[in-house]
Amino acid sequence: MISRRSFVGSSLAAPALWIPGSAGAAEWPTGLVRSICPFPAGTGADIKVRWYAKKLTEATGKSVIVENKPGAFGNIATETVARSKPDGNTIYIAPGFSVLAAVPHLFKKLPFDPVNDFEHITTLNTSAFAMFVAGDSPFKTVADLTDHLKKQGSKASYGSIANPGLVSSELYKAAFGLETVEVKYREQNTMFSDLQNGQLAFCHIDIGSSAAYLSSGKARALCMTSAKRLQSLPNIPGSEEVGIPGLDIQTWWSVHVPAKTPKDICDQLEALCNKIAVEPDTVKFLEGTGSDPLPGNSALLKDMLAKDMKNWATYVKIAKIEPQ
Repeated sequence: MISRRSFVGSSLAAPALWIPGSAGAAEWPTGLVRSICPFPAGTGADIKVRWYAKKLTEATGKSVIVENKPGAFGNIATETVARSKPDGNTIYIAPGFSVLAAVPHLFKKLPFDPVNDFEHITTLNTSAFAMFVAGDSPFKTVADLTDHLKKQGSKASYGSIANPGLVSSELYKAAFGLETVEVKYREQNTMFSDLQNGQLAFCHIDIGSSAAYLSSGKARALCMTSAKRLQSLPNIPGSEEVGIPGLDIQTWWSVHVPAKTPKDICDQLEALCNKIAVEPDTVKFLEGTGSDPLPGNSALLKDMLAKDMKNWATYVKIAKIEPQ
């Protein structure tokens, strides 16, 4: 994942705001804009997509509607965007970390090329998963949990529901030579229920979707999977701070359009998204999802995509994930 220092240097090179309809710019949007969402309506991720769609509607004066196309780890939505007309009226606001960087290593065959079938516009925000234990757990620190798991060996279990969480757990195990056994879940509430009743020692879960458990005290976050603390969650230490070597997984959201979309349209969208990314109401919204704003540019996004595609090649080996 890109460092904050690298990000600052890259963001200084971002283009100046290009106002839609300004002299020399192609007319955009020309009509209704579709924002394809890889998640079901009403989910936390869907709410995030709808936030940016609303902000783009306000900025352009044209309707930006969200079309939900969930399934196949986001591949249905991703293919929809890749096969759409490259006129700027179909956009993809999504967690590029997973739906683009990860999928070449999770599937034997893809119906799209995650690099060449898209124009990669810019980054939007970044977040991480958190290591959770039960709210009444005796483990107050990662060191407490690690000592317990070393003693338990393969008698202890952890829960997983998403690949980034699985990879984070396996990296943690590898760092300390733990034998804790994975238990797979399809539904988050069931996993947290088993965490609370003591069937699981810990789990790694997306901080945005688990905020209710954290705020209610039903679960306790021992650390983030990012090396450093997030600005939006200053009270939860990063993995480096608690002494987990080699764990630095940060998820990131980004904007993409079909390949061959005209450059001036891409530049306009990039400038608008970067403006939206740091507006005060967006920053406040992101804080509620455990995310930090991450404005950037096309070059930064391409660099992050390339780096995390390489990282995922390592992650799937560590976590023993078999491609589908």
